[in-house]
Amino acid sequence: MQEAINAHVALEGELRKALEKRQFHLHYQIQVDGLRRPVGAEALIRWLHPEHGLVSPAQFIPLAEETGLILPMGLWVLESACAQIKAWEGNESTRNLVLSVNVSAKQFHQADFVLQVQAAVRDHAINPDLLKLELTESMLLENIEDTISIMNALKRIGVGFSLDDFGTGYSSLQYLKRLPLSQLKIDQSFIRDLAVDSSDKAIVSTIIAMAKSLGLDVIAEGVETAEQWRFLQDSGCNHYQGFFFVKPAPIEQLKMLFKKA
Repeated sequence: MQEAINAHVALEGELRKALEKRQFHLHYQIQVDGLRRPVGAEALIRWLHPEHGLVSPAQFIPLAEETGLILPMGLWVLESACAQIKAWEGNESTRNLVLSVNVSAKQFHQADFVLQVQAAVRDHAINPDLLKLELTESMLLENIEDTISIMNALKRIGVGFSLDDFGTGYSSLQYLKRLPLSQLKIDQSFIRDLAVDSSDKAIVSTIIAMAKSLGLDVIAEGVETAEQWRFLQDSGCNHYQGFFFVKPAPIEQLKMLFKKA
């Protein structure tokens, strides 16, 4: 137990140092349409430790949440994503790509979160329609009225919202229709066994049908096989991301893919 405590404390110290020394980087997972053309990407934070190499987000994100370091970390991701949107603006093949950013519950419920997003959009002079914030079901229900108010304030300036991990939480459909969402993201746990699990097929088909009836776009994450992709296409899914198309990578490694778009 003492070893675990010591390791926890040491990792926290390393995490603080990583923020100071700018050891974090963004990788991007491309999102495609039915013709496999890039329509956007999800920004994913990565920690490149000078001694240990890439540290798994599963190791440091929960600690960042616990210690509050997720706030400066989340702001860095937001600023970096807006800078990337601006960089894409100058290229015809990338200027319309939408970039998704994951937002934590602590970050979202900060008193000045709306001002932070507005400032990032303004300072980088980007089209807010190209910025999409990914929220999880569980964080939305913490304070539903406050959540709706924050989302509406950001929607008014053009920022979009995707509901991540859809189907894994306990969202009330009554609340779902009130949230100013633009997209539902089907959780990869339902995609993984699509080829063999009839229940997963039924759930995925139902989510897609419900999203369409609510006028929402739908994207499936974790697509890894042609069979999964075909089922999703046949079920009416609009967009996809996963290793079947391309693995997350630094932006430099994805430039050729964008040129083919």
